[in-house]
Amino acid sequence: MPYRECRFSAEDGLSLYYRDYGDPLSHRTPVLCLGGLTRNSKDFHGLATWLSEDQGRRVVCPDYRGRGRSAYAPDWHRYNPATYLGDLRHLLAVAGLHRVVVVGTSLGGVMAMLMAVYTPGAVAGAVLNDIGPEINHGGLDAVIAYMLDDSPLPSWEAGAERLRQTFPGFPAETDEEWMAIAQATYREEADGTLRFDWDPAIVKPMLTDRGENVDLWPFFRALGRVPVLGIRGADSQLLTEQGFRHMHEDRPDLETVTVPGVGHAPSLGEPVVREALTSFLARVP
Repeated sequence: MPYRECRFSAEDGLSLYYRDYGDPLSHRTPVLCLGGLTRNSKDFHGLATWLSEDQGRRVVCPDYRGRGRSAYAPDWHRYNPATYLGDLRHLLAVAGLHRVVVVGTSLGGVMAMLMAVYTPGAVAGAVLNDIGPEINHGGLDAVIAYMLDDSPLPSWEAGAERLRQTFPGFPAETDEEWMAIAQATYREEADGTLRFDWDPAIVKPMLTDRGENVDLWPFFRALGRVPVLGIRGADSQLLTEQGFRHMHEDRPDLETVTVPGVGHAPSLGEPVVREALTSFLARVP
């Protein structure tokens, strides 16, 4: 495999998983890939392989607690950004990562902004994939509704079809691409049925805090010390065109790229994104 499978213990003893691509002794600034709310390290396989093989960078892709191959938290109250930050601090220490370029999709982008405040010395640059300080909560409501339906599915084909019907803006066109997304979304149970590859309890804090609005602008501005690339799917319902424009108005040096025909969130494998990433990463050797 083009990556090493690793585990470490969080502060509360929970066993957490991450993939480690590339040469750990590379002189280039490593990349930390952080996924969306329900996603895991599988989403970044194509990007991490490209970054490690073509760009010569070490790439670390963790599964948040309660996702993928990381253990599920016994207390659902631990599914919150403060806990995730603690987990990431431990990961940086265990993996020997002193400064990283954070590539964050959705929740991962929020974590990149939070890291700029709580671990500022560790962030050498950030890529915010379809996320910003202004979040359209209408788009978030659709994600929550999807998470609440944990009905088992009979086959991988059924899983791919459910994703196709629920999220037509996903960056997929062919049956093979939809199947790849399904395989990063579900896990197969002993009886052959599919379930979400995350702890259903991760949605509970979101239901409890649904009415609260957190001002993310101070966290976004904390990234002012480092280069930032903003990526938006042209059809995104989470990061609106207006919200994306406000980011650029607030920070004129923000590098931006919009991916046509894609909703939330770009896969980061699109040619226009790879071109933007190549140019951006040249600023963080």
